[in-house]
Amino acid sequence: MRLGPISHPRGAPAGRCPPPLTDPKPEWQRLLPPWLTALAVSALLVWAGRHWPTPLLEQPWALAHPQWPARLALGLVLLPPLLMALALLAGMGRHHGRGESSD
Repeated sequence: MRLGPISHPRGAPAGRCPPPLTDPKPEWQRLLPPWLTALAVSALLVWAGRHWPTPLLEQPWALAHPQWPARLALGLVLLPPLLMALALLAGMGRHHGRGESSD
């Protein structure tokens, strides 16, 4: 059992070092879908803001339950970063173990 980082000397035989990991897609192609999704969500929010009939705090449900608008605002602020963190963690879990030795 090894303790510490694994290093491969420059003169090591070709069969001993794993090949470099390359992604077949360029970086811009991998970033395009999340960027377009964020752009679409932003456009939808702008459209909704321009066509909303009355302000949030003047809605009948908000007047009946004064604590709900604050909860909604808090959710809208905290939920997107939380979802992004979960997506990043899921992506890291998918690539876990690459390049590690099985010694």
